Amino acid sequence: MKLVVIGGGPGGYVAAVQAAILGADVTVIEKKYVGGTCLNVGCIPTKALLACSDVLEVVKDASKFGVEIEGEPKADFDFIMKRKNKVVDQLVKGIEAIFKYRGVKSIKGSGKLLNSREVEVTKEDGSKEVVKADKIILATGSVPVAPKFFKYDGKKVITSDEVLNLSKLPKSMIIVGGGPIGCEIGYFLNSMGTEVKVVEMLPHLAPLEDEDVAKQLQRVFKRKKIKYFVGDGISNVEVKEDGVAATLKSGKILEAETMLVAVGRRAYTDGLGLENPGIKTDEKGRIIVNEYLETSVEGVYAIGDLVPSAALAHVASREGVVAVENAVLDKKKKMSYKAVPGCIFVEPEVVSVGIRESEAKAKGIDYKIGKFDFRGLGKAQAMGKFQGFVKVITDEKDVIIGAAIVGERATDMIGELTVACELGLTAQQLGEVIHPHPTLGEGIMEALHDVHNQCVHSIS
Repeated sequence: MKLVVIGGGPGGYVAAVQAAILGADVTVIEKKYVGGTCLNVGCIPTKALLACSDVLEVVKDASKFGVEIEGEPKADFDFIMKRKNKVVDQLVKGIEAIFKYRGVKSIKGSGKLLNSREVEVTKEDGSKEVVKADKIILATGSVPVAPKFFKYDGKKVITSDEVLNLSKLPKSMIIVGGGPIGCEIGYFLNSMGTEVKVVEMLPHLAPLEDEDVAKQLQRVFKRKKIKYFVGDGISNVEVKEDGVAATLKSGKILEAETMLVAVGRRAYTDGLGLENPGIKTDEKGRIIVNEYLETSVEGVYAIGDLVPSAALAHVASREGVVAVENAVLDKKKKMSYKAVPGCIFVEPEVVSVGIRESEAKAKGIDYKIGKFDFRGLGKAQAMGKFQGFVKVITDEKDVIIGAAIVGERATDMIGELTVACELGLTAQQLGEVIHPHPTLGEGIMEALHDVHNQCVHSIS
């Protein structure tokens, strides 16, 4: 069975490798680089940069642990960017090596559907090749949204694509959008010495999270002296010779050397030829798929940021696996979105999964909350990392339907609660599991006990 995957990002390359493992003859068409946005100008580069700022913060706080360091620690921005590039290059080569090992063929170029069984590839030199397939998976991802209103020029007004390849550290930056991208870039640049101002039109930073979660994040920004303006949008942008001036709807005028527009992304279907086989899209240009991730045209599947699901790398990867099992093995496997973790990698980390408390209220769910502060954990006190909490949400049957963690290593801890949400475990069941001591993970156990007012280490 011949499978063609258009797009080599975290959805496409995972789908390709999984298909090859299952015995398919696989060809990946990718116009830029395998790994897609996530690996090259997204998740991995930002984490590589944040790892450097984390080390800088540790060194600055060394005296709190009895470690004396002479002189003021400084960041070498040029070295940090080169290190980021090295990390990315190594991981790209790793995917290429997996392709070779699994026998996945790769063509560099832009793919266009001629019909439901043929893809025309336009290569870098302008030459064209038609690739035939029994099944096709579309995985071309998304691109940053930069409305004309912001006067995007790629120099003074930039998107996440440009900010991760800066040649020099900006003295100041206005960041439009207080979601994960805006918060992470703002946190990193602030650590490097850039004056950062974040503008979010919704009532709080991390607008998809509950208010108690967002308050913890805003407290961090205040402590770090990162200015933020919430519940306030931008009414005008003026690009000057020496920078950018943004007028807020409240009348405030913000000025900076550059401005990052991080207000969202759109499905990248440009030149994909969806009209040829007649693939349907929604009002936002995303490809409509059924529960098996098949498009309106039989034999053509779509995954990742192309479809109306959470635009997250780990979601795309899982969709890739499900689509492959349906395409290659002719299964009828449904994609589950019951437990999708969403992360913000600042310090402390912010993560949630399943239903938020605000959603539970809006849906009229009879829910309970269990909560435990990091301050009550012996490990957190020993580490000096005690800001944050674990929150667990259960329904009337004690089933865990959602959770949030703000704190050190929160994104690593959420896996346990993600499994619980997906499998429908109860707080009673998971709370009876022995958790190792002393660990940060004990906070999950304590929050589970708190659902039933049986938390031993809480006095609230």
